[in-house]
Amino acid sequence: MAASPAGLVELGFAEEAPAWRLRSEQFPSKVGGRPAWLGLAELPGPRALACARCGRPLAFLLQVYAPLPGRDDAFHRSLFLFCCREPPCCAGLRVFRNQLPRKNEFYSYEPPSETGASDTVDCVCLQLKSGAHLCRVCGCLGPMTCSRCKQAHYCSKEHQTLDWRLGHKQACTQLDHLDHTVPDHNFLFPEFEIVTETEDEILPEAVEMEDYSDIVGSMGGTPEEELDSMAKHESKEDHIFQKFKSKIAQEPEQILRYGRGIQPIWISGENIPQEKDIPDCPCGAKRIFEFQVMPQLLNHLKADRLGTSVDWGILAIFTCAESCSLGTGYTEEFVWKQDVTDTP
Repeated sequence: MAASPAGLVELGFAEEAPAWRLRSEQFPSKVGGRPAWLGLAELPGPRALACARCGRPLAFLLQVYAPLPGRDDAFHRSLFLFCCREPPCCAGLRVFRNQLPRKNEFYSYEPPSETGASDTVDCVCLQLKSGAHLCRVCGCLGPMTCSRCKQAHYCSKEHQTLDWRLGHKQACTQLDHLDHTVPDHNFLFPEFEIVTETEDEILPEAVEMEDYSDIVGSMGGTPEEELDSMAKHESKEDHIFQKFKSKIAQEPEQILRYGRGIQPIWISGENIPQEKDIPDCPCGAKRIFEFQVMPQLLNHLKADRLGTSVDWGILAIFTCAESCSLGTGYTEEFVWKQDVTDTP
């Protein structure tokens, strides 16, 4: 998802895709499954990927491939978003940025192949080229090892216990097939590719007018009278929510809106951040808006669990305006969560 021309927005949609298209070497934008890490060294550790509220491991939600044209050090660039999906919390959110030059130690200088290797499509790779081992449950850095087989790696005691209960106790001695027999732990979100198209800037304005016309028509009376009445009674909250609905009406399946440096569209008049609410990057630069996750994504996640699950109105991601390079690892950025009807 390359940066769009000034003012234009790239819309993201969730689509089914073959497994090979969602691997690191294809530089995907995707939802769910295990992270397709960009830089294969200095991954965020278990402490960085623990929920700040409940302390349990976060689940990978999505990643966006967003290189910066003209920046040699950000020829490859991805943003990784994680969330807590454990009831009753379901609140923690963290986002990380990683970027690489075109010539790097992990990937070919040439563009990736457009075809997949059929003989490895179903392989679950839990060791990176850098030698780092990944957790069998979540696909994040796994510094812990099963004391019995010394082969299974985990990010946390919680995930080791979960894997033990769901089959590792029996498979522990089958070392030759260990990486190919990872059970469904019901922890990962369903996996989709994020495909994009540029939003037509003309359509939302037309839709907004049509929406108001429909409302007026349903109420009866002349348009002038009804518009005057609406102007008197419409609250700021109503106006912002109506604007949000109008903006997405032409593409209601959009799960993501990308536009580095533009303004997000808010779903509520409450809990809109001020400039002081967005912390600066550790490098000293301001953070700017880069993309937002839409509530339509929730329809794809199948996350409901006893009436408590992940939920949001929008998730707005702010990143370093300079897209700084603080080493070769993953730099944490900032997420602002706005619910549909936030209260102070």
